[in-house]
Amino acid sequence: MTGTGAGRGRTARRATILASALVMALAACGDGVGRGEPLDGFSAEEIYRRGEFLLETGSRAEPSLRYFQEVERIYPFTDWARRAIIMQAYAHHRDRNYEEARASAQRFLDQYPGDPDAAWAAYILALTFYDQIEDVGRDQGLTFQALVHLRRVIEEYPNTEYARSAVLKFDLAFDHLAAKEMEIGRYYLRRGNYPAAINRFRVVIEDFQTTTHTPEALHRLVESFLALGLRDEAQTAAAILGHNFRANPFYEDSFRLLTRAGLAPEARGEGWLRTIYRQTIRGEWL
Repeated sequence: MTGTGAGRGRTARRATILASALVMALAACGDGVGRGEPLDGFSAEEIYRRGEFLLETGSRAEPSLRYFQEVERIYPFTDWARRAIIMQAYAHHRDRNYEEARASAQRFLDQYPGDPDAAWAAYILALTFYDQIEDVGRDQGLTFQALVHLRRVIEEYPNTEYARSAVLKFDLAFDHLAAKEMEIGRYYLRRGNYPAAINRFRVVIEDFQTTTHTPEALHRLVESFLALGLRDEAQTAAAILGHNFRANPFYEDSFRLLTRAGLAPEARGEGWLRTIYRQTIRGEWL
């Protein structure tokens, strides 16, 4: 038993020395290899490890890509080739080459949908949209795409670390869309286009009610309805705001507006806001 253990120890040490020597040898000729020196004489693992080494130690991921691509070319349909695809996706994403990262991640998912790294590939794919979400004032198409792919990670890979991270990013992206609606609604409100403003604030109330923008959306509805002389709607919006966000400063503002008009925050009349009041506050869904 002792001899066998010692033999295994020597074998492990030799493997470590060989691996270190490989990295040093490849590192020594790194620039030459990077310019196109053939890699056909190296094994799949050797080429992969060199790419991994460059990825871990370099400030940019681009130099590592050639090695991962060569693993695929020279040793297709191997386990190392499979791993090289996901590493290409990761490297591209790290360098913010989102289109290339997206293509590599999708290729991995198409070829290896049941692989343990599929969750990682799906997460990288989602990040290629999420990391490009622009400021609120721009088009939100990428935000919608980020939500779609983040939801995919959450639903298809629920017990992974990527799903937990995707949940947080999903909430932020969802809030981002609500912020866009609020910005447009405020734009219309400032210009006195109250019907258009109401339509935007209604989207926030109905579609993004779990975001941080709901209290302000209700308050802006109070402002808009009062400006149009729609007293019942203004009172109902304030009633919902007061029931759910009584300590919020926006409720204080709405309460002050109603008081000046001789009104109180209470559900009145009919319409979509009264329906929301019955459903969310009184629990009357039918």
